[in-house]
Amino acid sequence: MAQTIPRIKNSWLAEVGNQALFIGDFLGNLFRRRFEWNELIRQCYMIGYKSIMLTAITGFVLGFVITVQSAPTMKAFGAQSYIPNMVIISIVREIGPVIIALTCAGKIASSIGAELASMKVTEQIDAMEVSGANPVQYLVVTRILSCIVMVPLLTLLADAVALFGGFFGSNIVGHMSFTLYFNKSFDVLVFTDLIPATIKTIFFGFAIGFVGCYKGYNATNGTEGVGVAANMAVVNASLWVIVLDAIAAQITNMFAYN
Repeated sequence: MAQTIPRIKNSWLAEVGNQALFIGDFLGNLFRRRFEWNELIRQCYMIGYKSIMLTAITGFVLGFVITVQSAPTMKAFGAQSYIPNMVIISIVREIGPVIIALTCAGKIASSIGAELASMKVTEQIDAMEVSGANPVQYLVVTRILSCIVMVPLLTLLADAVALFGGFFGSNIVGHMSFTLYFNKSFDVLVFTDLIPATIKTIFFGFAIGFVGCYKGYNATNGTEGVGVAANMAVVNASLWVIVLDAIAAQITNMFAYN
């Protein structure tokens, strides 16, 4: 046992160092000339547009479930009319960004990890380096930037669809007109509610893109490494989303009470 502890510690420190170097490579290639705009647009399409249906369905179900589950409790306290207020605040501030980020971690991080891992084990990345191309700028920078841009947009879309899910749920457990529901929702929603939620989704997007690229770019062990990279990308990206959300919640509370 005494001999295994140093190996585990050195392995953990080496992983941290490799990730720091990978971030350095990303930042170093971020502002280089001949930026791959076409690849960035293609990745925004692959990451964002092809995830619209998944995030929209997730958002609708979120709004619907929260409304249906909270209606009996709110009705017991005579506060059934406040259901739209509760739904919009809970989804926009916390539930929407986190659930959509976790959903994106499962879909996007695994896709990026598997794609880059397959390129790594088949030596396509090595071939790019030999030919004089810049694989970090072409493969990594474009994917991370696409996640940074598209995850917040997907979250805003899911928040909007969640309102319709809440409206649908409110008319199952009761009756409320379309106009009244949305008026009550936006009466309590202020612009400052969107700022912290949007900012943290930017960091969520960076974490999802970075973890997926890092795990895929450093894959080993042949075709077996492709599955390992995809799996580790999902696990690590989801963990980072939860950790970043906890940090963001603490920072938001600090500013709220000061």
